[in-house]
Amino acid sequence: MSVLSVRDVRVEFMSPGGVVRALDGVSLDVETGEILAVVGESGCGKTTLARAVLGLQPMSAGQITLNGRLVEGTTRTMARDVGMVWQDPYASLDPRWRVKDAITEAADLAGVPADAVELFDRVGLDQRWLDRFPHQLSGGQRQRVAIGRALAAEPPLVICDEPTAALDLSIRAQILNLLKTIQRDRGCSFLYISHDLTTVRFLADRVAVMYLGRIVEMGETEEVFENPRHPYTRALMDSALTLDNLMTLPEPVPGELPDPRERFVGCRFASRCAFAQEKCRREDPVLTGDIHQYACHFPLEPATVSA
Repeated sequence: MSVLSVRDVRVEFMSPGGVVRALDGVSLDVETGEILAVVGESGCGKTTLARAVLGLQPMSAGQITLNGRLVEGTTRTMARDVGMVWQDPYASLDPRWRVKDAITEAADLAGVPADAVELFDRVGLDQRWLDRFPHQLSGGQRQRVAIGRALAAEPPLVICDEPTAALDLSIRAQILNLLKTIQRDRGCSFLYISHDLTTVRFLADRVAVMYLGRIVEMGETEEVFENPRHPYTRALMDSALTLDNLMTLPEPVPGELPDPRERFVGCRFASRCAFAQEKCRREDPVLTGDIHQYACHFPLEPATVSA
């Protein structure tokens, strides 16, 4: 059984110019012990998906099952099923609480016994910091507290929303190694949300690529990185910083980002795709394939993809 099952989830927001479809039919599963990364540009719906899984964001359609139970809003015991690590560890920790109290907060709410000393040891924090306040810790130390809080009630799933974005490069590596260790030692599953493709390639077992509220490609991480089949995924991979493209700017994706308030006919990437044909403007593609899925009428062939 999947730890997390998302089926045809739709989330809509009212705006002055119409309805914004932040999630428009998203389906995915996170299996026991795996790390699934969700990547895409800002505004594609990654954080909205996380909020929907947590029950913080009402859905207009679809269904989410977490650890075998239907998600219908938030409950005091939800920390038993899912932990959450937000992007900014300073904003996510109460500045008035000592970190020994913050790290057990979720477990206390869920009625699960938790030992702050043991949690500090689990995430690599020295016990002498137990009585300190968040502002007395570094960014990396605060994020370790946030990770410990997410793990305190022993949930089978942890959601990480850009957990390294606010950290220095050397600290990012420490946090990523910590997540890998937790996955290996405790069999914990992760839904890892990021726009940093380098960290995703290091950390994730599988990756889902989102564009304008839809998943356009999904598969095992190395397969998607080495053999992207959707043109948007190819453009996203080409924009990633590597040793080969230091001091150069990637070529922008041609065309303008469509208005998310539009009711799309056909492929929503067609107006920016160099391979688009008339069928792409008429028919909405669906995810096809088994292990490696992609939503494209004219997918890239392996021979056309640079290694």
